[in-house]
Amino acid sequence: MKVLDKKTVKDYEALPEGSPYQLIEGELIMSPAPSPEHQRSSKRLFTKLYSLFEETKRGEVFYAPIDVYLDEENAYQPDIVVVLEDSKAQITEKGIEGAPDLVVEILSPSTAYYDLRVKKEVYEKAGVKEYWIVDPHMKSIEVYSNTPEGFRLVSEAKKEGKVRSELLRIELDLREVLG
Repeated sequence: MKVLDKKTVKDYEALPEGSPYQLIEGELIMSPAPSPEHQRSSKRLFTKLYSLFEETKRGEVFYAPIDVYLDEENAYQPDIVVVLEDSKAQITEKGIEGAPDLVVEILSPSTAYYDLRVKKEVYEKAGVKEYWIVDPHMKSIEVYSNTPEGFRLVSEAKKEGKVRSELLRIELDLREVLG
């Protein structure tokens, strides 16, 4: 049986700029371009968060692609990332080093497994304070808060309604974000 060599951040950084890969648990995983539906959801949500942070100056919001380095075997490009003023994460020339305060993943058929399972566990262990899973197809948003027992679902909306982020102290109307 052949054992595959685990890749590290060093291998990831050796890729040409703009390469469509993420380093997930030591494996380079290709991420195809997102669908228009995915992009619309990302644009609407980013615009709302960007306006909030421009107004409050409590931190910064970034959209993909931006590298988030969590450890030597995990470098992700989440759809949206928030780094608050007092965050332990550092914004550097190469990306964000350490766990951002908030990570938003917008599900696509090709990435859902990683977003819902592998990456979610890594985000939890790394100390991401809040994790949002946005499903444009099902028209839903789930908000997870990182507790001493791990991620706990604290707010969700399907088809209609609002979700609440305690971390950001905001409510979002599902229809405004997912159309």
